[in-house]
Amino acid sequence: MIRLTLCLFLGILPLAAKVTFEPAAAPRVRYGVQRLETALAGTPAADIVVGTRGDPVIRRLTESGQLTLAPQEPSQPEGFELVTCRDGTIAVIGTDDTGALYGCLELARLLPAGWPKGPQRLADAPVMVLRGPCIGMQKTYYLPGRKVYEYPYTPEEFPFFYDKAMWTEYLDFLADQRMNTLYLWNGHPFASLVRLPDYPEAVEVSDEVFAKNVEMFHWLTAECDRRGIWLVQQFYSIIISKPFAEKHGLSTQLHESTPLVDDYMRKSIAEFVRQFPNVGLMPCLGEALQDQHAQTRWMTDVILPGVKDGMKAAGLTKEPPIVLRTHATDATKVMPEALKVYHNLYTEAKFNGESLTTWEPRGVRQELHLTMSRVGSTHIANVHILANLEPFRYGATDFIQKSVLAMRDRLGAKGLHLYPLFYWDWPVSPDIVTPQLKQWNRDWIWFEAWARYAWNPDRDAAGERAYWTARLTEHYGAAAAGLILDAYNFSGECAPRILRRYGITEGNRQTMSLGMTLDELVHPEKYREFPELWESQSPPGERLKEYAERARKKQPHEGETPPSINAEVLDFSARAVAAIDAAAPLVTANRAEFIRLQNDIHAIRAMSQNYVAKTEAAMAVLRFRYSKDLADMERAERALTESLKHYRMLTALTKDTYTAANSMQTAQRRIPVPGGVGGKAANYHWTQLLPIYEKELADFRAQVAALKAPGGAQGRTHAPLTPAAWKLLTPGLSTFTVQVGNTVFPDSPATFTSVAPELEGLQGISLPRSGQTDSIEFECSTPVRVLIGYFNNRAPEWRQPPTLETDASAADNGGAEPYILDAAKFDQLPSLNVHAFDYPAGRHKIEVRGSGTYVILGIVR
Repeated sequence: MIRLTLCLFLGILPLAAKVTFEPAAAPRVRYGVQRLETALAGTPAADIVVGTRGDPVIRRLTESGQLTLAPQEPSQPEGFELVTCRDGTIAVIGTDDTGALYGCLELARLLPAGWPKGPQRLADAPVMVLRGPCIGMQKTYYLPGRKVYEYPYTPEEFPFFYDKAMWTEYLDFLADQRMNTLYLWNGHPFASLVRLPDYPEAVEVSDEVFAKNVEMFHWLTAECDRRGIWLVQQFYSIIISKPFAEKHGLSTQLHESTPLVDDYMRKSIAEFVRQFPNVGLMPCLGEALQDQHAQTRWMTDVILPGVKDGMKAAGLTKEPPIVLRTHATDATKVMPEALKVYHNLYTEAKFNGESLTTWEPRGVRQELHLTMSRVGSTHIANVHILANLEPFRYGATDFIQKSVLAMRDRLGAKGLHLYPLFYWDWPVSPDIVTPQLKQWNRDWIWFEAWARYAWNPDRDAAGERAYWTARLTEHYGAAAAGLILDAYNFSGECAPRILRRYGITEGNRQTMSLGMTLDELVHPEKYREFPELWESQSPPGERLKEYAERARKKQPHEGETPPSINAEVLDFSARAVAAIDAAAPLVTANRAEFIRLQNDIHAIRAMSQNYVAKTEAAMAVLRFRYSKDLADMERAERALTESLKHYRMLTALTKDTYTAANSMQTAQRRIPVPGGVGGKAANYHWTQLLPIYEKELADFRAQVAALKAPGGAQGRTHAPLTPAAWKLLTPGLSTFTVQVGNTVFPDSPATFTSVAPELEGLQGISLPRSGQTDSIEFECSTPVRVLIGYFNNRAPEWRQPPTLETDASAADNGGAEPYILDAAKFDQLPSLNVHAFDYPAGRHKIEVRGSGTYVILGIVR
């Protein structure tokens, strides 16, 4: 692809410019011309001709000898060329309508500086095929009587959806960034947007709201299309309409389908395609539906046939593009079967999980991306959730450029799917300010950097520094711009390093800026640590436990280590603070926003200092395990005291500046402590976590004091568990007593060889090891906890505990983390961990998701 730099300014061309284009030009070309004419107002310029290579207006220029087109420019889809004709006319030539649109926008950007006289030629085209953000049609809380992802489209929950002025502003912003896709995420959008003659009860909104939804969706589709933006509607499986579920005695979220549900979903998708033929679909084959065979069948027998039914009804001959999410499914098994049924398929996978951690993804996730990039469809990398960045501003343009290069070169991706920095509460930011800030205004540099490098990541460092300095000059003034760019880039290195070395997960269940408990750092295995964080979403290196073990054995260290990461994080955060503070007296515009940015940089510094001190405390505790030297515990106490000092500073910096640290405030949030329970928001702000960390320090000091006392300190893992009163209702099942020497399964001789003291004497439910039932009914008159034993083995024959990485509803009854580790051992089976699931008084079904062997060890108060 040819790219020629514009010559130096040689003088302004005369006034009285006009823009010529085909009378029957496509809406995208007309939109580009409209934006160009607006930019021309009061600006000297030559006459301008806009079109694609095949348009008569362009052909006339070439036939008259006024214009000579380069044989290869523009050739790629969405490419454009700006050429000065022999008579001084400027020709905007697109490969296609979108290219002509982007050419108009580029010329509109250049004209204020003056288009140079004489022969000029500029050509450009995108590297990434798809480039665009998503919007969550979801909330920070559950709606009453509903589960995760279940949010009908209503003015009460999503007032922005009906705000055409807001959409116009935002879509213009996306067009300026040359973004060509926009994704709407929702659990089950169909019941808000289509009516089914066979299932009239399925509609979840009033007639008035339904009419508004349909009108808005058609309007939004048209407005997206004329800006070159493809609208895509995402949905989960299997989530169904609440009134439909109630009429037919079903749950709204199903682990398996039925012929009725197959028919309902196929007809919902068909009607959606018929009504909105230019809107794409993005199916997520999980999270509720977990069996791999069932997921593949759902795609090939329900979703894709539904699309084809809709095509037939709408008279479409060309398959609408469908994007398959690889989340909560094995897409390597789905895609070969899906491609037998349907051809216009895309795939999507998360770049760094649900955070931003590295531009060097590797391991199994890298292999997944590469596999998807080779199946014959376009593969998209998804920058997802950003659980370690929220809520602070992020503008590390260097990190972002390297990440996009990694998407292309390490992962084989040809598209970018971008999340906002505060996903669950679109469109406003969490800043405490009146009026509330719109996310695309607050985080303009976040959106612009990803869009710029998705268009072309192959840009030299010097040129990029000049570009971003110029952009920041527009916002804050020339003298401060370079320092602010440094502060963005330095601060942007901190959160990725902290999470990838110390985090429990790169997933949405951890809010990194709220800190971590000492126990989570010392015993991460108790909190369901997610190996992909350090095996795929991090460079090679050592976790705290591994580092301590190597140090104990005097073995050489490899890759990133806790001390090296801590040194880097302290250095980066200190340099960021120095740069932003040096910029402060030089700012000449947008002073209030600069102060908010400055506060963010200081907050990232305090957060970094808190983590460094706390991980030093954790390393000292890990050393004490084998040294038994009380000096290690004393060092840990001092470091823990230091970490709390920095957390208090972090709390002070955020107390009056942020409404929340995280945008998801439900029970899915588990680290550092569980989020909201029972519909009530909790543990989403630093002020709520500070007392927890203050108590942690007080308890640790007491522990150290007890160790210094004669005889040391001993304690048990849990208090003795009290059996609850309950009644087993499932016919054919019996109970057993949890104690050494007893058998567990009626069809296996395996016996307990050790049992945690807390469990001894409890009455478990005896399930056959082969053909285990997955639905056990019981009754209780008071709230209880059901203790489920999961064997410590990843083989398919063993049931696996729920994981919030792939199932957002996994913690609806608790149980996401182990309650007692290594709670029982057997003579011929793996050991097991106990997870505790909460149930209110009443009649219940214990539904243990997945397949394989597990144990019910008791029901307690």
